[in-house]
Amino acid sequence: MSQIVHALDRARTIQHSSPKPSRAEVEAAVRTIIRWTGDDPDRDGLIETPARVTRSFEEFFAGYEQRPAEILEKTFEEIEGYDEMIALRGIRFESHCEHHMAPIIGQAWVAYIPNGRVVGISKLARVVDVYARRLQIQEKMTAQIANTINDVLKPQGVGVIIKAAHHCMTTRGVHKPDTDLVTSRMLGCFRDNALTRQEFLGMVD
Repeated sequence: MSQIVHALDRARTIQHSSPKPSRAEVEAAVRTIIRWTGDDPDRDGLIETPARVTRSFEEFFAGYEQRPAEILEKTFEEIEGYDEMIALRGIRFESHCEHHMAPIIGQAWVAYIPNGRVVGISKLARVVDVYARRLQIQEKMTAQIANTINDVLKPQGVGVIIKAAHHCMTTRGVHKPDTDLVTSRMLGCFRDNALTRQEFLGMVD
């Protein structure tokens, strides 16, 4: 199954990144946006902005160049039969709404119960980061994280909870600050066993 996840993720990356505009085209597009706002892209304060924005976008959307399934492929089997929950809490991330390209700022809680092998805990945070660094909706991102961990590690179960503030509704639109969206994805024993699910939910601040 991990090979299928890897192949699908590679196909999506190729599909979304090709043909890829040149840096000059991106900078020209930013200059057009600046002119559209009513400002002058040639004034001193803005003349380097297109280049800066392009570099920022490279960082914001670096997840398209990474394949999260590969991150989880190195595992450890010498775990002395450990079969209890492993949870990484409060993984901070920054993403961008695919509808308005506005920031999504939040935290993720990721847990799984191993089935004979475990992965380095930093890899869980990296999987969150890869999916966050793409244009997203929170519901899809939550499912992507859980599904990838489930497909590659094949644990007894996976739980993912995300809490995030969406600037597309806090700084524009309905202007509702101090709100966050909570989504979850429960697979395996996290879905089937109410006690396991409740134990995980109790870890979420």
